[in-house]
Amino acid sequence: MSLFATAQNGTTYVNFIRQVQFPSGVQWDATVAASGEQLSNLAIDPGGARFELWTVQSTPLASYILDSRYVGTYIPMAEVTLRSEDGSSTIPRTRADRPFYVDVTVDGLHDGESEPEASKKVRFLRHVQSYGANGTGIGIDRTQATLVSQSFIKDNGSTTLTYLINAVPGANRAKVRGEERFSIFSLEDYQAPASQLASRFIQIWPVADGTITGIVNDQFIRYSLPQLTLTLNDLYPNSTTYAQVYKGNPSLGTNGTIVPGSALVIQESVPQNRVLTLKNYESVFDSDGRWTMEIVTKTPFGTDRLAYVSFDIDRTMKLNTNMSTIE
Repeated sequence: MSLFATAQNGTTYVNFIRQVQFPSGVQWDATVAASGEQLSNLAIDPGGARFELWTVQSTPLASYILDSRYVGTYIPMAEVTLRSEDGSSTIPRTRADRPFYVDVTVDGLHDGESEPEASKKVRFLRHVQSYGANGTGIGIDRTQATLVSQSFIKDNGSTTLTYLINAVPGANRAKVRGEERFSIFSLEDYQAPASQLASRFIQIWPVADGTITGIVNDQFIRYSLPQLTLTLNDLYPNSTTYAQVYKGNPSLGTNGTIVPGSALVIQESVPQNRVLTLKNYESVFDSDGRWTMEIVTKTPFGTDRLAYVSFDIDRTMKLNTNMSTIE
């Protein structure tokens, strides 16, 4: 049998396909490139075989199963694809406040009365699992995921499911982190147990937040600007964040002047926390008056303001003198 695989690309990842034979349980692993095609290492037994696509990240060390397919004599073929507004990662991901989409395709289902039951329908499952506070998903036991729903698919074809809200548990919905997994399983029959035909998961990451300390709203500044601390939490793995200033009161969507030393470009696999200290930034204020400083983060989902403060600057020096004459 010929296999086609698309996995994680990059020097920090190693990809392999695991073939598991049924009913013997014999297993064979083969290292593969990020994309390509090759013949299976073992012949397909009457009970079928499961093919799993794995990627192993070296730093930090973690392994992820990206896809799984079961191939049998009359078992249907199935495919699950997960999509979000962030298309920058091989492992699908999105933010806790954003929707995602599940494309499901099933082919090879039969409808004859004499056909085996396992050839006429498949089971569609949705699982959810929290990573916990500050969790990254590395090393989690996916057998502990919670089953949210299940149904049967009895017709060939493709359909798209839209999920406006994720189901990862957590009181603060903006700060949940975890994953949702969607799987298609064949039915058990006399030749093979119920087997996974396809499975994909999407990671859910929290919404970022930030604070500006060292200055308060409506503060009046005379001569020197204070040292500031920017505290940034849960920056999205694909994001650009910076502090900017502009004249006047807060106004969403304003393009200001970026404060030197405040720009952060994040290209990671998990959210990031940062603390920045700003000093000697007087050059961005070209005049006295009312100013606003805000923290802005740009992600695949748009531009968001994390924090802001408005203050007044008056650096004019006034001298009071008396003049007298002696006659």
